[in-house]
Amino acid sequence: MNSSAHDPIVVRQKGKHLVVDIHAHLNVAAAEAAIRAAIPDLPRGLPFSCPASDNVNARMFKEIGPKLNGVELRLADMDRQGVDVQAISPNPGQYYYFAPPELGRDLARAINDGIADAVGSVPDRLVGMGTLPLQDCTMAIEEMRRCVKDLGMRGIEIGTSAAGRELADPSLRPFFAAAEELGILLFIHPLGFTHGNRLSEHYLNNIIGNPLESSIALSHLIFGGVLDDHPGLKLCVAHGGGYLPSYWGRMDHAYRERPDCRQNISREPSSYLRDIWLDTLVFDQTQLAALVHSHGSGRLCMGTDYPFDMGEPDPVGFHSRLGDEDRIRILGQNATELLGLSPIQK
Repeated sequence: MNSSAHDPIVVRQKGKHLVVDIHAHLNVAAAEAAIRAAIPDLPRGLPFSCPASDNVNARMFKEIGPKLNGVELRLADMDRQGVDVQAISPNPGQYYYFAPPELGRDLARAINDGIADAVGSVPDRLVGMGTLPLQDCTMAIEEMRRCVKDLGMRGIEIGTSAAGRELADPSLRPFFAAAEELGILLFIHPLGFTHGNRLSEHYLNNIIGNPLESSIALSHLIFGGVLDDHPGLKLCVAHGGGYLPSYWGRMDHAYRERPDCRQNISREPSSYLRDIWLDTLVFDQTQLAALVHSHGSGRLCMGTDYPFDMGEPDPVGFHSRLGDEDRIRILGQNATELLGLSPIQK
């Protein structure tokens, strides 16, 4: 299909207000089989773990496999949760940035085609977000344009670093410029902490590591000047944006006091933080209220991390204590505008 990031996508709305899950995942089994055939000795997806966590993860993946890899059970869960639309992004375990560039490109295409097929099966319930071979910026831009123009995708999920490079690395600047030009959403999602040798026990590499990894990546994007250079960039960060939204005063103080903290930026770091979107996957009502207070409900979107066990099982209920205006914006209105959705009552 030929499309653009600005054509409206007609989606189903069951209740009075559209409910959109901006953070849900799909695994594409064909790409997983292809990478295992091409690289039999794959690097460990979660290198900082322990036997107890490995055992729990094995049971979890067996249990959620049909949901993670398919659509039918997903739709039933969406109905049960009161979710009208899921924006589905790749399983973060399918970041294949470590692969040789040509293989990475082919795998990204396979994943994106698989997501597009899933969306095509229920186009009024699912919206696609793709992946890119960020190990090669030229190939990444080419695939991103295909995702938008041929597959009708509204977002691209990216990791918190790319083949050992920070997201603010100069080699990736053309990618961010192209994303800004296309008007496509970039959804940043971590996969554990890259230096998590102290986080192997108790699943800390996910519990602490995921938000810490996002905090570091977002700090590089801010202090490295990417957000200053590309003010039109549409960026959403998973898991409430990590730790920065609750501790932004420290980076603002550094900006005011230290010249090395304002080399690439023209205003306080927290002002860039409030220009981006965050999901509300924070699990605690006090932390949700703090996000609304500090960040504003206009830049928050509901996310569940479906179908993983570290997801929110009752997303609509989790937001029920908010005021009507804040709740409506977060549950779907912001994502509707961000993704270019056009709801119709069904």
